[in-house]
Amino acid sequence: MAQAAGPATGGAQGISTPDLTQDGVEKAPTSTSPADRSTLQAAPATPQSATATATAEGNTGLKVGLTSSLISAHGIELKSAITSEATPLTVVIDYGDWHSTVIAASGSETLTEQHTYAELGTYTVKVTVTDSTNHVVASNQLTVTTWGSDYTPYGPTRLLDTRNGTGAAQGKIAPYTSARVKIGGNGAIPAGVTAVVLNVTVTNTASGGHVTAFADGDTRPTTSNVNFAPGQTVPNLVIVPVGANGYVDLYNGGWESVDLIADVTGYFTQSASSGYTPLAPDRFVDTRTGLGAAKGQVPGYGIFSTRIAGVGRVPDSGVTAVALNVTVTNPRSDGHLTVFPTGQSTPTASNLNFSAGQTIANSVIVPIGADGKIDIRNGGWNPADVIVDVVGYYSPESKGSYLPFEPERIIDTRDPEDPVHGPLAGRDYIAAELSEPGSGVTGFVLNATATNTRDNGFLAVAPDSNTQDEYDHNAAGPPLPPTSSTLNWTVGKTVPNLVQTHVDTGLVDFWNQSDGDIDLVVDVFGMYQEN
Repeated sequence: MAQAAGPATGGAQGISTPDLTQDGVEKAPTSTSPADRSTLQAAPATPQSATATATAEGNTGLKVGLTSSLISAHGIELKSAITSEATPLTVVIDYGDWHSTVIAASGSETLTEQHTYAELGTYTVKVTVTDSTNHVVASNQLTVTTWGSDYTPYGPTRLLDTRNGTGAAQGKIAPYTSARVKIGGNGAIPAGVTAVVLNVTVTNTASGGHVTAFADGDTRPTTSNVNFAPGQTVPNLVIVPVGANGYVDLYNGGWESVDLIADVTGYFTQSASSGYTPLAPDRFVDTRTGLGAAKGQVPGYGIFSTRIAGVGRVPDSGVTAVALNVTVTNPRSDGHLTVFPTGQSTPTASNLNFSAGQTIANSVIVPIGADGKIDIRNGGWNPADVIVDVVGYYSPESKGSYLPFEPERIIDTRDPEDPVHGPLAGRDYIAAELSEPGSGVTGFVLNATATNTRDNGFLAVAPDSNTQDEYDHNAAGPPLPPTSSTLNWTVGKTVPNLVQTHVDTGLVDFWNQSDGDIDLVVDVFGMYQEN
């Protein structure tokens, strides 16, 4: 079990979280090629061996069985079970990527080797066992596909709108039932996608409730992605696994029927495309100060462009998409924001819905235009301020591949059985150890929800510079509270948001940046791993 550090100022206590790194691969399939599939042939004659012939002289029962297990986004563990007489052997493992290993063995034994592929994909692994004494060679092979997934930008495109019958029958989704959304094979999205990025919006709500996104055919998890109150229109970004049949389910956990909208912005496949590089949140746009845009509110139905490529720690070329946290504040009317690559017509999709006077944030993953910019449109009638924080980017050069796994709740301060129970105090934080240093994990995909909020404020999520060992030995220094916001709330509201956070020491901090207590719920959906 990975342990979590307690906060510096008291309030919440330490938490325990599952070994999330292991959770990412514990359900990975294995590949096998039994020993009886081995091929046996005589070793060819060589000039160095006068006794070598083209005919086997013994050890005709020589064979090798293969089992490959996926141990990380790019890595495999190969077991080669050799059956042989007690004689020296030479074993050559060809991993199918121009890399091979030569091992000396003797008689029957099982060799265990690990290998990390530089690129995601499908490879043929071949093991050759040579008995030079008896001039016989046995070989076997199997096919392995790396477990991680890379990202391909797509859209934004609307796949579901129950208000008008897009992607499903027209009409609200009944309580405690699901809308099925076709992903694989829909438009130019290929079959076999492992996960999809959707902006899910619930609207026309008559009661409180939640929406849970999950792979069609899987058991519905107990986690939630979107929380809503009566009369609210609420969006949230989700990164959700896709079922083997190409569908995802959106479950209405409310007491009354609701309309659901789903816009796709990209998908993941088990082949090399764009990996992810997480960044410390970096503010690129703030219309209140003129950062990254003209100073002053964005007019109603107005569009502005901002440069992403070459700014801050984002490379000036090769970036295919950017991960953002977009906040609207001081809006003078109801409306929505749409974020899209420059050079593209404004899509019908929306990323963020807001009410007059509301401050609200939502995660966005959006392709970057050919000129290195993105456009943001204010879909409201009246002006609003816009803030954009960059939290990461996707590129072919990035090595972080995504491992989706079964959603898991790791923090719920409302739960009396949770090690951290009771509200998170104002200006306090929880530091949770989500991965072990050296595991190659660079970031996690989480959903954070603030509820039972006693004051206006925001949640900030950032990596902790301390190690778990430093916390355990009272040697940790106080981390600095981040200035960027992950989600914003007003008194009494329940607000969720997707969080793509990076990890340095394995610890992630969740800060309550308000003067009142809140309850905090954190669900984890997957991780990015470089090896």
